[in-house]
Amino acid sequence: MKLGQWIGLLALIAAIYILWSIQQLLLLMFVGIVFATALNRLVRWMGKHGVPRGAASIFSIVGLLLIMTLFVAIIVPPFLDQFQLLTELVPQGLNQLRLGLDWLTERLPGSASELVPNFNELFNQLQPFVSGLANNFFRAFSGFFNVGVSFLFVLMLTIMLLLNPHPYRQGFLRLVPSFYRRRADEILTLCEEDLVGWIIGTLINMVVIAIVSGIVLQILGVKLVLANALVAGLMEAIPNLGPVLSTIAPVAIALIDSPVKALGVLIAYVLIQQLEQFLLVPVVMGQQVSLLPAVTLLAQFAFASFFGFLGLFLAIPLVIIVRILLREVVIRDVLDQWTNPEFEHREQESHLLENQEGAIAPAVCSSGFSTHTLSHSATAAESPDATHPPKNPPKNPSDAIAETGYIASNPGCSDPSAESGSPDGNSEQSD
Repeated sequence: MKLGQWIGLLALIAAIYILWSIQQLLLLMFVGIVFATALNRLVRWMGKHGVPRGAASIFSIVGLLLIMTLFVAIIVPPFLDQFQLLTELVPQGLNQLRLGLDWLTERLPGSASELVPNFNELFNQLQPFVSGLANNFFRAFSGFFNVGVSFLFVLMLTIMLLLNPHPYRQGFLRLVPSFYRRRADEILTLCEEDLVGWIIGTLINMVVIAIVSGIVLQILGVKLVLANALVAGLMEAIPNLGPVLSTIAPVAIALIDSPVKALGVLIAYVLIQQLEQFLLVPVVMGQQVSLLPAVTLLAQFAFASFFGFLGLFLAIPLVIIVRILLREVVIRDVLDQWTNPEFEHREQESHLLENQEGAIAPAVCSSGFSTHTLSHSATAAESPDATHPPKNPPKNPSDAIAETGYIASNPGCSDPSAESGSPDGNSEQSD
C-alpha cells in the first residue's frame, strides 16, 4: 500500500472510533429525527387547514408533552405502591412455600424425602435479597438524572427540526454529490413515508391492545387496570419482546391475590397476543410497513446488545432506514446498473441461438420428421437459405434439412432416414 492509502485507512479507522464513542449522542439525535418526522405530518395537516407552521409546531409539541405527562402520572405512582406491597408479600410467600415443603418432607418415607431438595439455605439467601429489592429499586432512580438530560436534549432537537426542517434537509443534501442530489431527495422522502407509516400502524396497535387489555383485566378483577393497560399498549412499540415484558407486571400483581388469577392473566395475555399476530398486524401493519419477523428479531437483539434499551426501542426505525438504503442505493442504483459489456454480448448471443433453435425445431417436427443434433446454427442464420426456401425443394425431407444447413434434434420426432433403414441414423450437410 502507498502512503496515501495508509493515510486513508487510518482516517477511516479514526472516524469509526469517533462515531462509536458518540453512539449514544447519535441515537438521541435519531430519536429527535423520528419524533420530528412523525409530528411533521401532523403539522402539515394543520397547515392545510390554515394554521401557521409555528403555531402548529407549538400545538404538536405541547400536546405530546401533555400526553407523556399524563401517562407518567397514571402509571408511575400506582406501580410504586404495588411494587412496595409486592416486596412485602414475596417473603411471606416464600415462608409459606418453605413450610409446605417441610411438611411434605416429614410425611415422605426416608428414601423419598431425600429426593426433596433442601430449600432452607436457598430461602435464607433469597429473603435478604427480596427484602432489599425495594431499596435497590428506589436507588435506581438516582440514575434518572441522565435520563432527564437526554429527554430535554431530544425535546429541544425535535422542536428545532419541526419549526423549520427545510435548511437541515438542504444542508444534508449538499453533502451528496451534485449528480445524485435529486435521487437522494427521493430516498429521504421514502424514508419519511415509511417511518410515518410505521408510527401510524404502531399507534393503532397501541390503542387497540390497551383497550382490549384493560377490558380483560377488569373482567379478571386485577388491580391497576388502567396502568397495566397503558403499559401493554406502550410495549407494542417493541415487537416480539414488548408483549412479553408487558405481561410481567399484571401477572405479579395478580399473584398477590391468588395463583389462579395470575394464571388467568397469563392465559389472557397469550390469547391477546395471538389475536394481534393473526388479525391486527396483517390488517394494520400490512397496509403500512411490512418487515420480516426474523429480520426484526435479529435486529432487536443486535441493537440491544450494542446500544442497550435505547437500541432495543429504536431497532425497528433503524431497520426501516437500512432496508430503504439497501433497496434504493445498493440494489437499484449500484447493482442493477452494474454492466459488463463482454458478459452482455455473450448473453445476447446465447439468447439469439436459443430463439433460433426454438424457431427451427418446431418447424422441422411439424413436417413429420426429426433428426438428432443441431449444428452450424450460426452459419445457417446468416445464410439466405435459412430464411428463403429453395426454389426447387428436394423430395426427401432429409435433403431439405441438408440444404438449409440444420440438423435438428428433437426427441419428440422420428428420423425418417432411420425408419427407412439408412445406415446413418441422421443426415449431415456436406461442406
